[in-house]
Amino acid sequence: MVNNKESSGLHKQAASEHEEAAKHHHKAAEYHDQNKLSDAKVSSKSAMDSCNKAQKHSANAYENSAK
Repeated sequence: MVNNKESSGLHKQAASEHEEAAKHHHKAAEYHDQNKLSDAKVSSKSAMDSCNKAQKHSANAYENSAK
């Protein structure tokens, strides 16, 4: 049986992490536009880390919803 509160929380957490990743991607793009390659690399790494974390939570949210 699906716990709706738990599923909702997992989806909200995943969405929040995807939004955080998007912010890092936007910041990395801005740094590239400003030719600040070192800063772009740092933001890009943060984006990748956030994406990986978000993907794991998305998978958990999906699995919880599929029960």
